[in-house]
Amino acid sequence: MKLSRTLGIILLIVANIAIDQISKVIVRAKVSPFSETPIIGDYFTLHNVENKGAFLGMGSELSDTSRLIFLLILPILVLGYVIYYILRNRTLDRMSLIAFCCIVGGGIANVFDRIVYGSVTDFFHIDLGGVFRTGIFNVADMSVSAGMIMLLIASFRSKKN
Repeated sequence: MKLSRTLGIILLIVANIAIDQISKVIVRAKVSPFSETPIIGDYFTLHNVENKGAFLGMGSELSDTSRLIFLLILPILVLGYVIYYILRNRTLDRMSLIAFCCIVGGGIANVFDRIVYGSVTDFFHIDLGGVFRTGIFNVADMSVSAGMIMLLIASFRSKKN
């Protein structure tokens, strides 16, 4: 039983990383840098931008040393701890476990980009005409966001029980 749980965790994390990295390879190869391609009108567009910062470019103005600490070393330490936590904590409910795997997979995928490319490739943008608008993001960001939403839902579920 122990091996199958651990294997499931590893496979889910690797799947998140793989989907993100494959999407980024395709975007880097097929989408011109700084271009904007409508997918669903102006509501959902495809781009190819390199983000030296974190989520929505936050931290891109930091010095190289600060960026190294806050966008590489600290995330690696946190991701390492979360992996340790989910492997050791057998009381996690299924939704929380999947959520943590999505967060870790997305986090590792973006850290990988920072190590290999010095920036993270972002390419999706949603603009629902002033009702809802995002920055430019990638599949790893969606994975981390979905994981956070699942953790929030799981925490409300556990409080009800």
